[in-house]
Amino acid sequence: MPNWLSNFVLPKIRTLVGRKEVPDNLWRQCPGCEQTLFLKDLVTDLMVCRHCGHHFRIGSVERFKMLFDNAHFETIDLPKTPVDPLKFRDRRRYTERLREGQAALGAGSDAIGVAHGRIGGVAAVVAAFDFGFMGGSMGVAVGEALIAASRVAVERQAALIVIPSSGGARMQEGILSLMQMPRTIIAADMVKEARLPYIVVLTDPTTGGVAASFAAIGDIAIAEPGAIIGFAGARVIEETIREKLPEGFQRAEYLLEHGMVDMVVKRTELTATLGRVLRLLREPAAMARPA
Repeated sequence: MPNWLSNFVLPKIRTLVGRKEVPDNLWRQCPGCEQTLFLKDLVTDLMVCRHCGHHFRIGSVERFKMLFDNAHFETIDLPKTPVDPLKFRDRRRYTERLREGQAALGAGSDAIGVAHGRIGGVAAVVAAFDFGFMGGSMGVAVGEALIAASRVAVERQAALIVIPSSGGARMQEGILSLMQMPRTIIAADMVKEARLPYIVVLTDPTTGGVAASFAAIGDIAIAEPGAIIGFAGARVIEETIREKLPEGFQRAEYLLEHGMVDMVVKRTELTATLGRVLRLLREPAAMARPA
């Protein structure tokens, strides 16, 4: 019931002290366990839920800062590609969707970023996808970026680490998008022929033409826990604590059990694991491929 304290005193105190607005971006809800997480703690935990271990999707820049020694890296300028080569339009123009994606990542950006530096003291080139850019879909720009990453890796005699997070081919580029599948395999082969490590880190999600091309041919295949991987033709899998997945999709743990990936590694342990792997592969005998 209103009284003199609430009607007169409290408004005066609020005026003197000032009422600070509470930002609405301080908290995130975990899709895995539905716990409300303090964003500052979540960032400290590398965007992994401390309650259930759910791995939130992160972008390429966050990947680079996490993986490279002392967060020191140099990004690689990627080739310019034609904008809207098919003049595509569905409910919106393709150019509008591109501008929307670039609003967060910068003009001229696309669904992938490439950088080079050192991981565990070993030279490495990392090509990481941004799922937030049109679902990480693979168009001509992604194909060109992976070819550019392979060339830099060969020039610098560095390992190439690719981190896909993609819904597959980009429908707005039609057949041009599908043509990137063989091109990205050629890019991976460039690194392998130079007897350099080609490592793939499968993250959530990795599906469609991405899963069926360069993401499937790593010398070493690592996956983040719980990542959904879409390989066509696989049976439906029902997990005890997760929903039933559509046909053709599997989780990382299933792939590990059936020998389709080499290891499942938590994001908090990924940098150290990659460092150890790269130091091991640096030994001449490790990458001695048959002629």
